[in-house]
Amino acid sequence: MGKRRRVAERRKTGPAVLGGLIAVVVGGVGFGVYALYGGSATGDGARTASAGHEAEAKTGPLSAAEVTTAAERFLTAWQRGEVAEAAAATDDAEAAEALLTGYRKDARIEDVTLTAGARSGAKVPFTVRGTVSYRGVSKPLTYTGALTVVRRAGDGEPRVDWRPSVVHPDLRDGDRLVTGEAGTPPVKALDRDGGELTTAKYPSLGPVLDGLREKYGKTAGGTAGVELRVVRGKQSKADELSDKTLLELSEGTPGTVRTTLSPKLQAAAEQQVARRARASVVALRPSTGEILAVANSSHGFNTAFQGALAPGSTMKVITSSLLIEKGLAAADKAHPCPKYFTYGGWKFQNDDKFQIKGGTFKASFARSCNTAFISQAPKLRNDDLTKQAQQVFGLGRDDWAIGVPSFDGSVPVQSQASMAASLIGQGGVRMNPLNMASVSATVKAGVFRQPYLVSPSVDDRELATASRTLSGSTLSQLRELMAYTAKYGTAAEAMSGVSGDTGAKTGSAEVDGQKKPNGWFTAYRGDLAAAGVVQAAGHGGDTAGPIVAALLKQGG
Repeated sequence: MGKRRRVAERRKTGPAVLGGLIAVVVGGVGFGVYALYGGSATGDGARTASAGHEAEAKTGPLSAAEVTTAAERFLTAWQRGEVAEAAAATDDAEAAEALLTGYRKDARIEDVTLTAGARSGAKVPFTVRGTVSYRGVSKPLTYTGALTVVRRAGDGEPRVDWRPSVVHPDLRDGDRLVTGEAGTPPVKALDRDGGELTTAKYPSLGPVLDGLREKYGKTAGGTAGVELRVVRGKQSKADELSDKTLLELSEGTPGTVRTTLSPKLQAAAEQQVARRARASVVALRPSTGEILAVANSSHGFNTAFQGALAPGSTMKVITSSLLIEKGLAAADKAHPCPKYFTYGGWKFQNDDKFQIKGGTFKASFARSCNTAFISQAPKLRNDDLTKQAQQVFGLGRDDWAIGVPSFDGSVPVQSQASMAASLIGQGGVRMNPLNMASVSATVKAGVFRQPYLVSPSVDDRELATASRTLSGSTLSQLRELMAYTAKYGTAAEAMSGVSGDTGAKTGSAEVDGQKKPNGWFTAYRGDLAAAGVVQAAGHGGDTAGPIVAALLKQGG
């Protein structure tokens, strides 16, 4: 590594027999191509018109000879570096010439050898072997590709059906292959104690580590490595495809970024989510906003930070704060919990159609009575819940800066039935475990502190703030509701064994097309708050509850 590979001296050789066909050396380059049965000696397969008559367009299925002739012409010219001739062997010469020119000029792929495989109908697979070289550093490259031969519009001549994937299977329209310094230097991410964070140790941290490199790679003191990568065009970016590294020539020198993650809690979070499919969890410190753990059982997407899911009844924490502030509910006062309540043309009901006769608001919260909240919808303005989420809990303003990409929740202004559904975490409300852990942290701390993974002192970024806090009376009642639910309500089973100052709320969110709802759970214990979701698994107390409770038992 770091030295240019010595290229063997080229020499002319005689033909060799391969699989019953004749392989010939073309131009002394050493590329075996198939001699063709019935192929045209002109190489382009053009017909010669009889005197006084125009050539007729070819039609009908392609013959084996036509397919192999067209493939041979294209692959041979590409290997020789005869870009114009290779492009002419396709049905879109202009696009082909541009990408094939960049193959050598931008991707810096040299000494290309193309080996065709067995034809299957009009499709011909092939293997590419070459050397990628950049500023004295070289590395071999091998991959497989395929081309398809079609009849060109107009004259019916067999040509390679041009598409970027012919050059490399990862390419789409507008994409390019480029070799050079990596977009950002690598980073060495550390936990709060100085230990290195790796995917070998913490399997679900891949997206987080990628986000740290993207954010801090250029400022963390490292130097970029050299790589061959796919640089995405507009269409690929619109489809949210990122640039992709195909070959790393040199690693570069990593910079260092310290995070707030606790090695003990991160290990526990990884262990917990590994026991369930589609599980995500976040733990943080209410007194500071420091994120102590983040884990997902699905490693490709960071649902814990970037998910946008209906939070179900965990949203009732925010709704309760709104109702108490407006004098529409009080923890120990009587509150209706009927079997059904109709609003905006929708008939809402409780799980198993239960009702609580003569119960208090605390009883309705602890048992997660939907109609206790829906029944208050006629007394609320359409934007009340949105303002409460933004002004008190810091949600839905798109201004969090945690250190890596995150979704800050969404509580849109809605009306009629959709507004009522939002009160119980359905409708248009969208959250993730990070958001809901922050909700519990805000209740515990009495003030919103924006969660963060990297200290703002590292890059002088400004953390989001909420415009107001809850009154002492409202906050006290909200804590009473969550504490009662943790001990006697739907969260009691999961929270059994979690001692100290605790509070919790369960949730289940119905999703179209799912037989089971997404299970949610948010809770706090002392100076530790956590929230989790298990998708398509059932009630939150049974699914996400044990995951969150296990982290709370670990402590901060």
